[in-house]
Amino acid sequence: MNNFINIFEMSPRDGLQNEKTFITTQNKIKFINDLSMCGFQKIETSSFVSPKWVPQLADAHEVFTKINKVKDVKYTALTPNERGFDNAVNAKVDEVAIFAAATETFSEKNINCNIETSLKRFIPIAKKALKEKIPVRGYISCVSHCPYEGQVNPQKVAKIAKHLIEMGCYEVSLGDTTGKGSTDVTSGVLEECLKVLTSDKLAGHFHDTYQNALNNIQLCLEKGIKTFDASVGGLGGCPYSPGAKGNVATEKVNKLLISLGYRTNLNSKKIDECSEMALKLKMGKNYD
Repeated sequence: MNNFINIFEMSPRDGLQNEKTFITTQNKIKFINDLSMCGFQKIETSSFVSPKWVPQLADAHEVFTKINKVKDVKYTALTPNERGFDNAVNAKVDEVAIFAAATETFSEKNINCNIETSLKRFIPIAKKALKEKIPVRGYISCVSHCPYEGQVNPQKVAKIAKHLIEMGCYEVSLGDTTGKGSTDVTSGVLEECLKVLTSDKLAGHFHDTYQNALNNIQLCLEKGIKTFDASVGGLGGCPYSPGAKGNVATEKVNKLLISLGYRTNLNSKKIDECSEMALKLKMGKNYD
């Protein structure tokens, strides 16, 4: 298993959340059902946030309860607060995620509070999740560059990552939300994070706005990181990061890893088919 790399599929949540035209619940369900056939261990399926803030994901409960769940696939969801967590539990999600930001301005824009307050809000969620034996994953946005504050202090990222792990997260995904993180910048972030956490507690989440993602993934591999977030067709973007494109495309990451001699256990043909369907959804067409 030493050469196995886990690709965490983000497209149903992080990929679709920024689309302006509402994608029907039935299309989402069909899309997730096809993704379930690709061999992913985990698919981030939706988010239990207020429909006011993310109307595209207002149907999270219906999606979770109507998809055809595959035994070996974990279906996960973002839960920004206790109410969201409770709704996720009612929908029988397999795993939840909590998310912080590395800068104060982005935190205020994204979740309407400062970093300290956001971390305090997550404590009861983590406690509830651990009690329910539901795994909790942590995210940090803007680990290298913030659209409002510029370059980010890597020590601040490391401090937040450590806090999330101590809270009960099994892993922290480091998000280059703007896609501006060069390998030099990413190296600095990893260096600080690896001072306080082991590589198995970290994952990479790279947006490919400036084609830095694949180089950053290779850098992470050299540091021992073995989980990467990706989105078929490169779907995605962040509503609070103007100009940021989607996550790096799953098909690109899969091909890179295979070329480097790693195993992903994914079906490349099915991933390509899902990528084509993702483009249809983005264009407002029905999924077929």
